[in-house]
Amino acid sequence: MNSSSDERFAAVDGCTARIVDAPRVAAVRERMPAAQDLTDTAEVFGLLADPGRLRLLLALLEGEMCVCDLAAVSGQSESAVSHALRLLRAHRIVTARRAGRMAFYRLEDAHVRMLLDLALAHTEHTQAIHPERGGTR
Repeated sequence: MNSSSDERFAAVDGCTARIVDAPRVAAVRERMPAAQDLTDTAEVFGLLADPGRLRLLLALLEGEMCVCDLAAVSGQSESAVSHALRLLRAHRIVTARRAGRMAFYRLEDAHVRMLLDLALAHTEHTQAIHPERGGTR
């Protein structure tokens, strides 16, 4: 993109007034979560942004699984899976159940499932704009 294109976009995206719709700005500010809540939410999205961790979470959509099965499904080492699960557990994205020396992991709650389901639906919905991917997994 050249500088004249950049200037055109800046002109279209820029505002000539400091605030156009003051009541809407006030209402949105009122509903805006606290700074710490925004930080915590951003951390959750950061955890979901890693393809390896995302693979584990998608596997857990099918139900509870042990570390060795998650490693087999995700193509990662058991050590890498354990590390990822520790991070996810620390942020209450997954929870574990112990059975002797085995640990079985599952999604923490329905909110995580909804986030994953929505993200997958969004990806499927937008595949048409990525024809170069050919729709394969």
